[in-house]
Amino acid sequence: LHFHVVGEGVVRLRSQRQERVYDRENYIDFRMRLLGEPGQGPVLLSPGIHSFPFKLGLPLGLPSTFLGKHGWVQYYCKAALREPNGLTHKNQQVFIVMNPIDLNLEPPILAQPFRCEIEHKLGVSCVNSGPVVCRVALDRGGYVPGETIGISATIHNKSRVTVKATKASLTETIQYMARSKVLQTETRELASLSRGKIRPGESDEWKNEQLYVPPLPPTNLRGCHLIKIQYDVYFIIDPKSFEKEIKLQLPIMLATYPLRSPDGTLRRKQGTHYPSTLPIFRPWLDEKVVE
Repeated sequence: LHFHVVGEGVVRLRSQRQERVYDRENYIDFRMRLLGEPGQGPVLLSPGIHSFPFKLGLPLGLPSTFLGKHGWVQYYCKAALREPNGLTHKNQQVFIVMNPIDLNLEPPILAQPFRCEIEHKLGVSCVNSGPVVCRVALDRGGYVPGETIGISATIHNKSRVTVKATKASLTETIQYMARSKVLQTETRELASLSRGKIRPGESDEWKNEQLYVPPLPPTNLRGCHLIKIQYDVYFIIDPKSFEKEIKLQLPIMLATYPLRSPDGTLRRKQGTHYPSTLPIFRPWLDEKVVE
């Protein structure tokens, strides 16, 4: 009776030239023999149910289980029972690995407010047209599902073009790599907030607007070199006419365990609803990708 524990990362997709691209890496490859000794004859098992207990400690720092459109990180056990006549009975069982991210063990800067600003000129002739000035701040740089992201912003429209709308969007970006090259990137919107138009010469202000972080699979892919996941809050200014939208990108970390105060209590703000369970799969993987 042979027992095999496997942990692997796999990327499988087609390149732009329609060539099949495949890459894989191993995290666990552990084998043991639970019954029978090498070089000895067959072992006779009496009729009935037989149990073979075993214990296996998982290495530290394993990437979390991940199931994606073009790749995955999977862990499973295989068992093979070989009869003397050469007939082999096989079975396998998948198990899930969750490598948590604790915000309290990450760099302290993630607990601090995070700011970004931009000045952009609109209009075909920018000579007599002023800029759109935008300043955005998040209440911190790290969150867990069930919390809300506090967004503050000031937008001064000094141009001659009306701003149609402003929007804050929480996105998930998945990169699939093979042979150290990024072959596929997918970005999806997970939540959003928006406000109305800003006429030339007017201003608008976001005062600690709350963007809810929905339940997400716990995904710590540190240690995986084939698949990368990044979360961002994009603040988007959408001008009227044919002007291209203006985007401010604010990268954030989504973790498993929330921030605690020095006395050990949760820093729980109003509007927080921690989910009792987190999903394993990403049902939105087959939905439309954000440009």
